[in-house]
Amino acid sequence: MSIRNATSGTGGLSAGMTGAPSSSPSRRCVAAAGAAVAVLFLFGCEMPEPYAPPAKNSEGGYTYYVSPDGDDGEDGLSPSGAWRSLKKADSMKFRPGDRLRLKGGARFRGDLKLSAGEAGNAKSPVVIDSYGTGRATIAAAGESGISIHNTAGVEIRDLTLVGDSASFKKRAGISFFADARSRKKLDHITVSGVEVSRFRTGIGMGAAPRTRGFRDVRISDTTVRDNKDAGLSTYGAAFDAEEPTYAHERVTLSRVKAYGNDGDPKAHRRNTGSGIVLGSIRNGRVYQSVAHDNGAKSSVKAVEGPEGIWAYDSTALVIENNISYANRTGSRSDGGGFGLDNNVSSSVLQYNLSYRNDGPGYLVYSAADNRAQKDNTVRFNFSGDDARKLSLYGGIVAYGTRISGLDIYHNTVVQKANGVVKAPALRLQEGLTGAVVRNNIFVTDGSALVESSSAYEPAEVRFQGNTYFSSGDWSVEWGQGTYDRLGLWRAAADQERLGSKGTGTDKDPCLEGLAAPITDVDGTAAMVPECSAGVAGAVDLKALGVDPGPVDYFGTRLRESVAGAAQPGPAA
Repeated sequence: MSIRNATSGTGGLSAGMTGAPSSSPSRRCVAAAGAAVAVLFLFGCEMPEPYAPPAKNSEGGYTYYVSPDGDDGEDGLSPSGAWRSLKKADSMKFRPGDRLRLKGGARFRGDLKLSAGEAGNAKSPVVIDSYGTGRATIAAAGESGISIHNTAGVEIRDLTLVGDSASFKKRAGISFFADARSRKKLDHITVSGVEVSRFRTGIGMGAAPRTRGFRDVRISDTTVRDNKDAGLSTYGAAFDAEEPTYAHERVTLSRVKAYGNDGDPKAHRRNTGSGIVLGSIRNGRVYQSVAHDNGAKSSVKAVEGPEGIWAYDSTALVIENNISYANRTGSRSDGGGFGLDNNVSSSVLQYNLSYRNDGPGYLVYSAADNRAQKDNTVRFNFSGDDARKLSLYGGIVAYGTRISGLDIYHNTVVQKANGVVKAPALRLQEGLTGAVVRNNIFVTDGSALVESSSAYEPAEVRFQGNTYFSSGDWSVEWGQGTYDRLGLWRAAADQERLGSKGTGTDKDPCLEGLAAPITDVDGTAAMVPECSAGVAGAVDLKALGVDPGPVDYFGTRLRESVAGAAQPGPAA
């Protein structure tokens, strides 16, 4: 392993000795041969025992152990001959197939670093994990707990990492960083069964400008909590819309829990306090993960705020089957459940649940005037009682600069007022072209169902087949106009039409428990339409050239409504 000190808490320079074990006989024998005869004479020595090299593990490397009861003078090759300290383990240079095991239930102060020339590959990775009962704990002192710099072929499993006050200010708990010039991305990173807390960022993965990052990254069954800036964050060089490149490729997050990452109250010029942040990724997936109660201490002056799970400067992402709730913001910005932010393209938010966040349930936003925010889809998601703090948002929100090709369909939004905060179910602002809003269910208790700052023409934004139901006053705010009936808005805006036929409905969608649509995670069943004839006024997406996918939020196969439009079926 190696030694590194960097402001980002990432990577390091190679140092240390080779990890290949060595051995020699305990006694040296002296041999002499007569010049005239080919006979070997042994003088006063015993025959040495035959040398038996240490056994390699199934990956073709050596397995080393560290225990509080060990001794750094031992070879580390067995639990009985374990090393005592992380410092000793960090002095070794690990090769493909090597494994470092820390005694479960024990606490080790210090850190571990792997750098260029170390680690392994996908077939023979270097593994760092626990042995015995429970997880071992790495207690970092002003550094990252584990740093991987300019190398890959690493698997980190079944560990707890905890930072001190210095690590909380400036380091990532597990840090992956690349800054070496290379044409190839670094292959194979796995993190599983890990808990990381009390660092600036729980898990960070980044790449410097003009360098390659990481590929084939899998992070699963991991908790990132009580960190300062974010639970998990990836990043790369500044985005170039003319020649877009992405630092990382094929990144998969599954069953990640991110909570209590409160943010930095002194960070006025950047966003802090998010659960999961995906930056500079091509081909990524986040599924079955949860982000909640993040962002509470983010700066009150920040122009950008945190989100539960969000992405920027990325393409071909699928964020699905996740839950994001009770996320906060200290300022008047963000604090939502899910987001596709600047320079995201060809990505999908689907089958997610967002509820009771300070900001929007689902945000699609761009501040960059470069046409890079395009061809994204928001479908089959639920939003319940979002925008609890900020009425300038809503359940679903889309706006920015030159956002094109946005599809919003088959989502359900139930939006209740929170005192004076009365956010709409859907909010659209400037900057949209080629957007479609179809077959969604929008429900409020009196606030606007749709608020659009622009009176979009159908060629710019088209509404078809949506349900607009309010238990209070019914309204759609469209540019400078406000309409209290669907028919009036349809006639004035030329929306909710398919040819000469009117689409959409203001009828009750038969959602059980509208008074309290979200009580807990299992409460999503209350947001499923129970009308025996399906939801009226919907349109057939397939006939319009849109593939809605095979299943609804619950994994139930889509059925055909009496109108021929694909509708979500009842909960499985």
